[in-house]
This record gives sequence, structure tokens and C-alpha cells, in this order.
Amino acid sequence: MIKKIGEILLECNIISKYQLENALDLQKKSGKKIGEILVELGLIKEKLLMEVLEFQLGIPYVDLNAYDIDPEIIKFLPESFARKYNAFPLKYKEGVLTLALSDPIDIVAINALRVITGKEIQIALASKSQIERAIEIFYSAKDSIKEVLQNIGVRLQESFSEDLYDQENAPIIKLVNTVLFRAISEGASDIHIEPQGKEIRVRYRIDGELFEVIRWPKELLDSVVTRIKIMGGMDIAQKRIAQDGHFDFPINDNIYDIRVSTMPTIHGEKLVLRIFNHQRMTLDLKYLGFDSYELDLISKMLQFPHGMILVTGPTGSGKTTTLYSMLNHINNSSKNIVTLEDPVEYIIDGINQLQINPKAGVTFAQALRSILRQDPNVIMIGEIRDRETAEIAVRAALTGHLVLSTLHTGDAVGSITRLLDMGVEASLVASSLIGVVSQRLIRKICPYCKEEYQPDVQDLIALGLDVNQKLFHGKGCNLCNKSGFSGRTVIAEILLLTQKHRELITRGNLTEEFTKVSKQMDFRSIRETAVKKVIEGVTTPREIIKVIFSN
Repeated sequence: MIKKIGEILLECNIISKYQLENALDLQKKSGKKIGEILVELGLIKEKLLMEVLEFQLGIPYVDLNAYDIDPEIIKFLPESFARKYNAFPLKYKEGVLTLALSDPIDIVAINALRVITGKEIQIALASKSQIERAIEIFYSAKDSIKEVLQNIGVRLQESFSEDLYDQENAPIIKLVNTVLFRAISEGASDIHIEPQGKEIRVRYRIDGELFEVIRWPKELLDSVVTRIKIMGGMDIAQKRIAQDGHFDFPINDNIYDIRVSTMPTIHGEKLVLRIFNHQRMTLDLKYLGFDSYELDLISKMLQFPHGMILVTGPTGSGKTTTLYSMLNHINNSSKNIVTLEDPVEYIIDGINQLQINPKAGVTFAQALRSILRQDPNVIMIGEIRDRETAEIAVRAALTGHLVLSTLHTGDAVGSITRLLDMGVEASLVASSLIGVVSQRLIRKICPYCKEEYQPDVQDLIALGLDVNQKLFHGKGCNLCNKSGFSGRTVIAEILLLTQKHRELITRGNLTEEFTKVSKQMDFRSIRETAVKKVIEGVTTPREIIKVIFSN
């Protein structure tokens, strides 16, 4: 008799009896498989689950990252059925098609796949996430950008005309949709469409880095720009000024919010499309990358009934996501939470969100005055940009409101200096400020191609590490676009002000004595946090050096 997964994990002391009983209760409510629940709860890793299933079922486990997949193999299984049964074709030899399944004992699925493919089926075991990722990579490549360009064919020699994009299957529509689909499939946050001298360069920003995807003939520029402007509700006749727009782009069960920005250049209009998926956005502090010590400090800040909390860092450092996660943490029916944003990036139930519109006279300062008459408990200001906004925010914090906002400064102490430079009185800053979170985003090593290596001595010295210390990096694989990285996490320094800090701010002493007091309170600099991430194998020395030393 085959032992159940839970029993095997219990016997191996991987989970406790209480954890198993809790997972079984959740299984009754959700209908999910017990292994999937244990992974979601963080009690076991997905790879360990696959190894246990391999032992339990006697079906070989395949690491799709390490498997050399032939792109042509997907012709044996239509995409719709690959997604329906969470199956991926691995190889075809002598009339036998090997399929990777996340549920290899689903007899109904296996029989259906046998009928659909018309082949004898051999089953291998692979994780659900790896199969989903492989489907996105290899099936999206089926309808490649190059193929769409080839289908446009002779039209490239013609002048721009409406029929290039006035039908759903018209070539320009298909080209734009394919570029969007591929970008979303590969986890891009931005698409750059840039006219050069004789070509159009298309780049995706993935995990903060720009990668060139393809170059198009220059003749396509007007057609592509016009199509995207139509989608974004923009003026197609106006080409000499910058414009902004947005549109929804549905894929499967998700709707992506695409923000469009155009800018005239000497070679034509440049486009940047920013991709948001509100349905998949996780606004939870514990999933952003803060460790338990940092989460405790942030939690203490958010317990204050009034005062000001600042999140600082350069553009693209995740400040807004952290702010939203803080709001989500304290959001409940007993609080009136109001935000001032430019633009509103995430929509959260239970929070009153206001879009800043300077052209209509709705500035941060003006809107903040209005908000104070709305009986708020918590106010979030997207960014403190000038003295007027800073002063109103500080006074709001002193009069019984919890104020959250961002500043563009390099470190925690720098945010205090910035407020003083704006002209806010030192005594007001000292009295109102609760604390500062200064952060950056770093790329994480791809878990599928992670390996130990010996770093360059110069990199180790730069981070103050032993020259013989071995660390980790990603060697590059299909699942991380050969970059060696997958996803990003936060590194931060968090300053929770004490009475001694406040006295020093009032006296204008933000130098050595301020740093000394902070160290006595176990303050960890962003550099120390970054080095810790390297030692733990989260990221690489080069990534830290680039992020810390270049900002």
C-alpha cells in the first residue's frame, strides 16, 4: 500500500503532527492537494515535495531547468491542453511521447492526453511552477515576434494605412499583442520601443535590467505608435509633444494595466509601456524580503497613533510597494485611511485614494489641506517634493495623524537632512518623525541554476569578506533567460528614532554622534544588510556592488 505524503513527511520529522493536522483541515476547505498546501504554508520546499512524490510513486522526477528541451517538441501537444492538464512534452522517441505532469496519478488526464496526442504516453514528474513556466516560455515563442514580422511581408514597403490595424487579426495588431504577451510571459515590468537611425530597438526590463529583444524595420514605427496610441486613448495626430495614456490588456484570467508614455526624439516617437498586474500584486510586508528584525521595527513604527514614517531610496527602489504594504498592514474598518498619489498605482479596498492632477490645480499641498478636513486617521502622501507639502505633512503628523510618505534620498539620515534643507524647523522634524525605511531592490539568484563558486578577490574585499570565502551565483538557464537571476528582493536600513535621536536633530547634530547612538540601538546599515544577503546566498557580490555603489 502506498503511503500518503503527509505520513512520509511526518515519519521523516520534516513536519510535525500539528502542522499536518492543520494542513489537512485546510485541505478539506480548499480541496487542494496536501503537498500543495504544505508548500504554500512554507513548511516544505517544492523540490522536496517532488522528491517525496518520486519516492512515493516510483515515477522519475525531472528538473525542467536542467532538461534540454527541444522547442519543436511542443508541436505534439496543443497549448490549450498543456495548460488544462498542467502537462509539458519532453521528448518523442519510437512512437512514445514523454510528458511531464505535476499530478502523475490523474488517470483521467493521462487518458485524455493519450487521445489528444494520438501517441503512447510515458509519464515523468515535474513541479507545477516549472511546468507553468515552461509553457509560458516555449508556447509563447511559438507565435514569435519574428514570425509576425515575416507575415507583414510586403506591407513594409507600403505607406501607413488603416488596414494595418483596423481588424483584430491585422498584422500590426498581432505584432503589438505579441510583444505585450511575450513581455508579460517573461516577467517584464516595462517595454521600450525606441527608434534608432535605421531600425526600431525593442527592449524589455526584467528584474530591473534592460534586455534587447529584437530590432524592427524603421518603416513600422508610425504604424506601431498609432496602434498603441489608439489602445491608450491618445491623440494620434499629435507627434511633437509627450503624451501619456493607459489601457487594459487581458491574458487568461488576468487583466494587466498598461501605462503608455510617448516622447518625441530626433528619430521619431519613443514609447515606454509599463506593465501592472493588480490581481497578482502581493501587498504584504513579509513577502517583500524584509527579515524578522526589520519586520519587527516596521511593525513598531505602524503601532504609533500619530507621527510620520518615511520610505526613502532612488527611483525604482520599491518605495511605493512598501508604502502600500504598510497601509495594507494597518487597514481595518476602524481607520479612515486617505492617500494622495501621482499616479494611483494599486487599488486597495477600504482605502480612500485621491489622484493628484496639477493641471486641474490638485497639487499635493492643496489636496493635503482638503484631506485634513476629512477626519483621517492615516494619510499617505505619494512623495514629499517641496517645502509646502513637507510642512503640512509634519504639522498633520503633530496634530494626531499617522502620515506615511516617500523621499528621494540615499540613506535614512539623509531624509532628515532633506527635510531640514526644505526649510522645515528642526524641532518639528524631531517631534514628528517616527522612523525611516531606506531601501533598494536587488536581483535574487535563480534557484534553478544556483551553484557555489569562488568570487573575485576584489569583490570580496569591496564587501569586507574573507578572500577565501565561497559564495553563490546563478550560472544561467532557460528559466531565467540565461541571466542567473530570477525576481528581486529588498535590502534596507531602518531607523526607529529614540529620544536621544530627537535631541540631536533639534541641535542639528547629524554626524558621528548620531551614528553612534544609532549603533547602540542595533541599527544596521544598508551595506550590512546587503552583505548578509550575499552570505546567505540570496544574491551575488557584483549585484550588491552595482546597487549600493552606483546609487
